[in-house]
Amino acid sequence: MPSPVLKATDLCRTFQRGPQVIQAVKDVNLEIAKGEFAGLVGASGSGKSTLLNLLAGLDSPTSGEIKVNGTSLDSLTRKELSSYRANQIGMIFQTFNLLPHRTALENVEMALYFTGISKAERRKKSISALERLGLEDRLDHLPNSLSGGEQQRVAVARAVVKEPEIIFADEPTGNLDKDNAHQIVELLAELNRNNLTIVLVTHDENLAVKYADNIYRMDFGLLAANGGRIRE
Repeated sequence: MPSPVLKATDLCRTFQRGPQVIQAVKDVNLEIAKGEFAGLVGASGSGKSTLLNLLAGLDSPTSGEIKVNGTSLDSLTRKELSSYRANQIGMIFQTFNLLPHRTALENVEMALYFTGISKAERRKKSISALERLGLEDRLDHLPNSLSGGEQQRVAVARAVVKEPEIIFADEPTGNLDKDNAHQIVELLAELNRNNLTIVLVTHDENLAVKYADNIYRMDFGLLAANGGRIRE
């Protein structure tokens, strides 16, 4: 089995809400191999999105450790952690998170602003990413003139244009109808076939079963007792 690109050890995340302590992630141990399509499933409030945010470096664990290619995220400086988020990973969200007054092309270009490449190269890469996702005739469209499926494809283009090592997708089909949902996950599967590691959070277990190499179930902050793998 390939060495893990992501490894979580004894990972915990708690939140204080008044007098109550919420244990969103409890003692999670998880390894995701390079090139794996991992489906993280569970009901609303199960902790799956919290776990994804920890793995992506968007949040810090209360205890435990996350390693990416053998390097602990906790050992990174703030600048190095920002570089990890800006260059090594791509994020896709349920709500698209597109800038409403920027065109599809400009939204994708935004992902490259802090990578140090020239404006001309940013534009070239962004056009190529949008064309790859079938949006060559939508480059100059604002988000409100795009369908939900098209907006999410722009968001996918924004995530992949950096050529990241890992894509984290947090309920990317939650605002889409069934047909568009399958199209988006099929796009992720195609990216995965080119050896891009995908971590998909979804409450739709049917999608995960159809596309993911391995499925990890979250329940009340815990992974399944067998380590989470319910399909090989």
